[in-house]
Amino acid sequence: MRAVRCHELIGPAGLKVDELPDPVPAAGEVLIEVKAAGINFPDLLLTSGKYQFKPAPPFIPGGEAAGIVRAVGAGVTSLAVGDRVATTLIYGAFAEKLVTPELATVKLPDSVGFEIGAATLLTYATTIHALVDRANLQKGETLLVLGAAGGVGVAAIELGKLLGARVIAAASTGAKLAFCKAHGADEVINYTTEDLKERVKALTGGNGANVIYDPVGGPFAEPALRAIAWEGRYLVVGFAAGDIPKIPLNLTLLKGCQIVGVFWGQFVMREPTKNRANAERIFAWVADGSLTPHVDATFPFAQAQEALEKVARREVMGKLVLIP
Repeated sequence: MRAVRCHELIGPAGLKVDELPDPVPAAGEVLIEVKAAGINFPDLLLTSGKYQFKPAPPFIPGGEAAGIVRAVGAGVTSLAVGDRVATTLIYGAFAEKLVTPELATVKLPDSVGFEIGAATLLTYATTIHALVDRANLQKGETLLVLGAAGGVGVAAIELGKLLGARVIAAASTGAKLAFCKAHGADEVINYTTEDLKERVKALTGGNGANVIYDPVGGPFAEPALRAIAWEGRYLVVGFAAGDIPKIPLNLTLLKGCQIVGVFWGQFVMREPTKNRANAERIFAWVADGSLTPHVDATFPFAQAQEALEKVARREVMGKLVLIP
């Protein structure tokens, strides 16, 4: 089989397409013929050795894929050969075939194509875990989304609206803000030209946002926290800006608020059954049109480096997908 592998921890430039033996499923695993693989920010971090998990080169990046089950290992009961499925994993998706645990794999509704299937799970599963399991977002609350035009940002806008929240989307350009509005944001903030804290305060009548969804970190974390509501929940999802912010903890005292970590990868390993239920719920919403994951562009394996470089330059709205 062909696979995109990272040979050096130097970012996307370390990627190369290799020929490898086909994998074989062990007990509790399924073999999937990959039809599409989603690209996510953690893939970029993996190629630089900057993610929480640090596989040694050469390794196959890629955290999500959609395709067809071609073989099942001993003990697999919920999936069968020929099933259309989507799966998530820490790495290994940028390949023509992969093996993955049964519990990490869900059936893809017939109305959902492989490209959408590959562009949905990681971002929306991370986000439903964040908003529901970690923040307990309630109908009528205000949700502030940072980096709102990216993959998890769009997921947060759509899921926030579906859960009944008022959503304020913050991004860096007018085009990105228009994209956020098209995906349901009630209000938008350009945090490169507007004062984030003051604008959030103005849009909430001085009360602030009940929940803040932050996959960015960097210089906007503290202004966002200063705009949180009393007893608000600040969700730490990631650090796309590169810098891990240092937060004055007196703000949590003054606001009576919580800073809540969202480590979805650990959640998947510790509570795979609950994560699978979340994934099935998400695809039911995709199938009925309640959620509309956005694929910005698709790339062949030979252009994997170019695709990840677009992610690094923050030029993507929604998701990119690799097609074997």
